Amino acid sequence: MRSLTLGVLLALVSAAAPAGALTPSSTGSAATTAAPAAVVAQEPARAGVPRLVVTKRVTGLSNPWDVEPIGAGRLLITERDTARLFVAGKGAKRRVAFPSDSVWVAGETGLMSLEVDPDFSKNRRFYTCSGGFLAGGGHDVRVNAWTLNTSLTRATLVRKLLGGLPTTTGRHGGCRLLIARNGALVVGTGDAAVGTNPRDLTSLGGKTLRLDRRTGAPWPTNPYISADNRRQRYVLTYGHRNVQGLAQRRDGTLWSVEHGSFRDDEVNRLVSGGDYGWNPVPGYDESVPMTDQSLPGTQLEARWRSGDPTLATSGASFVYGKKWGALDGALAVAALKATRVLFLTFNAEGRLVRKDVPKILERFGRLRSVTLAPNGDLLVTTDTDSGGGAVLRVRPAS
Repeated sequence: MRSLTLGVLLALVSAAAPAGALTPSSTGSAATTAAPAAVVAQEPARAGVPRLVVTKRVTGLSNPWDVEPIGAGRLLITERDTARLFVAGKGAKRRVAFPSDSVWVAGETGLMSLEVDPDFSKNRRFYTCSGGFLAGGGHDVRVNAWTLNTSLTRATLVRKLLGGLPTTTGRHGGCRLLIARNGALVVGTGDAAVGTNPRDLTSLGGKTLRLDRRTGAPWPTNPYISADNRRQRYVLTYGHRNVQGLAQRRDGTLWSVEHGSFRDDEVNRLVSGGDYGWNPVPGYDESVPMTDQSLPGTQLEARWRSGDPTLATSGASFVYGKKWGALDGALAVAALKATRVLFLTFNAEGRLVRKDVPKILERFGRLRSVTLAPNGDLLVTTDTDSGGGAVLRVRPAS
């Protein structure tokens, strides 16, 4: 859960580890030792922003895409290009038995977003968005439900919740998951670099979708729930280019983050049935505005945009807690190309009132996902290959 995750994100206690915990002596040949969580960077306090401290929570990863706490200090981690799944605990990480060969990997698509069920401690469920192989040939992007066994060693497929998210070369594959506070599973998708997808309500590409995480059925209050076309019933919003981030604010509003073309990465506040104005036709004409106000109907303007050039914004999470000082309530947005995290503060009406960009987070390369831990710290994945990727822990100094 991006805003209501499980467990406590602290090192495992030095007393006897709980069942299934990873320790260097209990992981066996399937485990590799992770670096200790030593402080690697600090930044002085400034203008109401506390001093930030960064530690490397997990190392030795290749293109880690997402991370989620699963309780007792343990983390679940996906790698996009290897399609591997890991569990990390104190001082060690272990690869989970997972059908990596069933994941289609190409370009920007592979094993991507994670979400952990709010009842994970009871049902062991988690969810992934990934590339997949179609029975008759070809590929798609799909959302699957899994269970993780109690020893944290094997993932078992429960069901495919939703398939048919379009893909071509793997470009603009999305794909971000978020379990909202009402229990709905929200999915942010890419347009697969096909110009007609974002405004075609019968396509699942270039959209945010909403479904029942237990059954895969369209969420009953979706704006097109009565449509004849079943795919349209999943649509929450449309007119998006490539949704890479989803977050929910305390006021219940949903927000998305998406890549721009050569300009205007966007942060959008999602409104049911909203058109966000991406329409790169004829062909795939990326010179058109990200929010094209010449289109029929009403197009909803972004709440923040990068301008030219883009930063390649990605995952996001709202940050809460007095320890964050002036950043309390800000949306923390990771950037790949720009190698930073932006803290964007919006007022009650959703207007941007402040932007902070801590220098401390500009030294770790491309940053992919931002997850709020149960104790209010942030987990940030670094998009580095060949074992150079990491999960960073970012916290205000006490």
